[in-house]
Amino acid sequence: MKQVGEKKLPQIVLYCFITFSALISIFPFYWMFVMGSNTTSDVNKIPPVVLPGANFIKNAQIVFERIDFFGAIWNSLLISTAVTVSVLFFSSLAGFAFAKLEFKGRDFMFIFLLATMMIPPQLSLIPNFMLISKLGWVDDVKAVIVPGMVSAFGVFWMRQYISSAVPYELIEASRIDGCSNFRTYWNIVIPAVRPGLATLGIVTFMGTWNDFLWPLVVLKDQASHTIQIALRTLNDVYFTDYSMILAGTFLATIPILIVFIIFNRQFIAGITDGAVKN
Repeated sequence: MKQVGEKKLPQIVLYCFITFSALISIFPFYWMFVMGSNTTSDVNKIPPVVLPGANFIKNAQIVFERIDFFGAIWNSLLISTAVTVSVLFFSSLAGFAFAKLEFKGRDFMFIFLLATMMIPPQLSLIPNFMLISKLGWVDDVKAVIVPGMVSAFGVFWMRQYISSAVPYELIEASRIDGCSNFRTYWNIVIPAVRPGLATLGIVTFMGTWNDFLWPLVVLKDQASHTIQIALRTLNDVYFTDYSMILAGTFLATIPILIVFIIFNRQFIAGITDGAVKN
């Protein structure tokens, strides 16, 4: 009985820790909903309110009246989806080349690629804007999609994942069967690295969805605003309705939650791959 008790105690501690961590992770979303369902005067109370109010629908209606909420959601969804699909394709293709193909200058090019990750993105803000202006893409979603079509982190992630998930013997077998490099990539590599693709896809989608600075610079027209820029316009000069803004912010987080719920199993598999060995 003593041994059984000794085994149960660590499990209880583990479950308590997991429950506590889950509550901490969920609390910001709950708090956002609480603030968005009350009034601004309730938000400023000390101690603050901790229970949801009855004003969420009213605050959401104000958001819909002041901004083109669904239009901004569509722009964000279009941009995030296009960037994510592009990053997954080009990053996995480049990662396959760096991981499994032999060509001159491969290691140098990969090191140079890693070095670009050390450059702050703010340094490229002005040159990129000058280029976008000359192309005539200002106030066009292409100005956000095209510069984000591939990422150095995505190439690095897929290169490391393909190196560990796809053995050389499998590549050699496909070549013996007469497969070209692209067919090997499409029919052999892609099915084997789906968890890694799901992980990179979620990270890319969330990063693009939450991006604020670059869309703010190149998307001036209200019709092309993403949801992050549209929410910014809810701020007034003399008064800020925090409950209304938080109601809109809560609604804007729902698409990200849906994407994570759909791909969470692949995301967890991609993160934990290699952590447990047979």
